[in-house]
Amino acid sequence: MYFRDFRKNPILAVASERRRNTAFERFFNKRLFDLILCPIGLLLTGFVGLLLMILNPAFNPGPLLYSQQRMGLNGDRFTMLKFRTMLPPEVVANARPATAPLEIERITPLGRILRRFRLDELPNFVNVWRGEMSVVGPRPDAWEHADLFWKTVPRYSERFRVRPGITGLAQVQGGYADCANAVRRKARLDSHYVNRACFALEVFIIWRTVVIFFSGFGAK
Repeated sequence: MYFRDFRKNPILAVASERRRNTAFERFFNKRLFDLILCPIGLLLTGFVGLLLMILNPAFNPGPLLYSQQRMGLNGDRFTMLKFRTMLPPEVVANARPATAPLEIERITPLGRILRRFRLDELPNFVNVWRGEMSVVGPRPDAWEHADLFWKTVPRYSERFRVRPGITGLAQVQGGYADCANAVRRKARLDSHYVNRACFALEVFIIWRTVVIFFSGFGAK
């Protein structure tokens, strides 16, 4: 578990000194930015989807997509789409030993590759097109987790002032939030983004995401 001090980054430092944009400016600029990037993301999603339709029967049997209820703008519920990376529960229940860790057992080799390069998240662009998500924003948590964090984690609720994102500051600057302290740090980074978002910060987050995509290493 590891989080960089985002204040030491010059781009993020500039963003932290900027005055908050008006609600109209934030909505108009971000939505336009999303609509410019979305066609590229949808084309890439379609290409990877066709490839997976060929590979899945042999290496990842089951449905192409996986959906889960997430908490988005204003705390509203929406269905987030991803490429499936795990075996369906019924397949695992019939095949795995009773003592095997369920999560580890379910992830397929092809699914691990998709996760390493974040390709499983490409169908999120469908959610962006629908207006449920943005390209950049706080990463949405599962409904049950978000409902708990909202009540127990300081500043967590600030994320619901904007649309959730495919990638975000907490993802590119830190690690996977797998403990209580990490969730609180993630909430602080998301709060920094929500209150100080600007074009330079958006570009920085996308650049870091592209680096992680091509290297297969970095924050998750």
